Amino acid sequence: MTIARTGQQGGAALAGFAEQESSDPLRGALLDSRQRWRDLVGMAADLAFETDEHGRLTFIMPDPVLGWSAATLLGQPAELLLAEAATGVGAAGFNPFLVAAPMRRRRVWLKRADGSVACLSFAAAPLFDPAGRIVGARGIGLDVTEQDSQEAQVAATLRRGEVIDHILWRMRQEVLAPRMMRSALEALLNAMGAEGAAVIHLPPPEPAGQPPAIAHQAGGAAQMVLGTAAVLLRSATDAPVQACGADGRPVLVCCCQTRFGAQAGLALWRSPGGRAWDGDDFALAASATGIIRVVLEHEAIQREMNRQARTDPLTGLLNRRAFLDEMARHIDRLDREEQPGTLIFADLDHFKPVNDRLGHEVGDQVLCRLAAILRDAVRPTDLVARLGGDEFAIWMNGADHLTAAERAEGLRVSVPRELAKLVEGGGKPLSLSMGIATRRTGGAEAIDSLINRADLAMYEVKRAGRAHWRVSQEEPPQHPLGEAEPPATP
Repeated sequence: MTIARTGQQGGAALAGFAEQESSDPLRGALLDSRQRWRDLVGMAADLAFETDEHGRLTFIMPDPVLGWSAATLLGQPAELLLAEAATGVGAAGFNPFLVAAPMRRRRVWLKRADGSVACLSFAAAPLFDPAGRIVGARGIGLDVTEQDSQEAQVAATLRRGEVIDHILWRMRQEVLAPRMMRSALEALLNAMGAEGAAVIHLPPPEPAGQPPAIAHQAGGAAQMVLGTAAVLLRSATDAPVQACGADGRPVLVCCCQTRFGAQAGLALWRSPGGRAWDGDDFALAASATGIIRVVLEHEAIQREMNRQARTDPLTGLLNRRAFLDEMARHIDRLDREEQPGTLIFADLDHFKPVNDRLGHEVGDQVLCRLAAILRDAVRPTDLVARLGGDEFAIWMNGADHLTAAERAEGLRVSVPRELAKLVEGGGKPLSLSMGIATRRTGGAEAIDSLINRADLAMYEVKRAGRAHWRVSQEEPPQHPLGEAEPPATP
């Protein structure tokens, strides 16, 4: 092991000790003690030093140290080895080579000769002259770079765990998926020092022209980063990626594809000019993406369950409960806009023999085909439902009885022709019996009353021979069914 020290006086003293070692046992013992000190320091420390009152290195071992030769360092300001300013890590502003009081276990980053950095844990103390004035410092340093890296990884892992636990805790306070997602995004942006966070839905490549959409968001400026985030998501793999938006916002995205095929991604962004995302941010965002994926899948399941609860499983039309709920909502809007609405009840004539003669599979085909015909007969904003069995209903927004009668007449003609293609082989032809009831502008008729009038009009058509339609009178009839007026002529 080699040590180096500046000053002719120190060199002459060592030479004098060597010359007199054989004749002076005390001096030999002193030299032997110094050698033992050097060996112990060399085994226990990765750097030993002394500096003068100006912070210049007067002694350093081993040689080389951190890739620097002792000759290069001796006489130079020791602060040239400090790396905090270049790396932004360590105890910025602290110089272990120039201390005013003893200190231990102070970590400082130093520069290696090859340009890399090393983290050393220092113990140092000031040197005093006989008058008690500080004339330098002495100390040792242990290389803890690898240990520091491991501790940083452990700390980052613990931090990610704490953030994920907090996100999950926030989510557990909610029941509905949209509120769960918002809680997760709010917790994530606060933990990562982000300006905003969003889940972005990417439409499939075909049909072209559909833009990306923000499905959920927390924080601000989501529209400002939507374009940048969408570009990153379309070109990204499973690993997080980042880019700087046109307005200077650092944007970080992670792809998130659910088991149900939905293409989406998590986007986080900082304010314009904010610091770029680092490795810890990437790891935390990747961990959070797993939670986002679970919430998206939970949301999709909730949507599907809601759809199934509101639709007829065979035809895909609204079921009775959903139809009545939607009808009430539409009537509220029509009342505010002072517009009428018309209800059509339709019952399929001679359907039971189809099931008996041709089987339920053909019967199901008939019902599905009729559902498609009814949907095509009205506008997308109108309501079509299967109430049960072979009974169907249509609600027409803003339509009076004349408009509804035109639709009913079209169905009277087209339905038998279309359904005959499915039930060839004899038997009575399939047709529709329809009852029409209009809720006039400014009226206060209850839904139950409107339904009763349409239903009664339909059964009057049934009694009169089927395969036709009838418009109900304005007010519910007061006479019994057997005394009903004859069907109106279309």
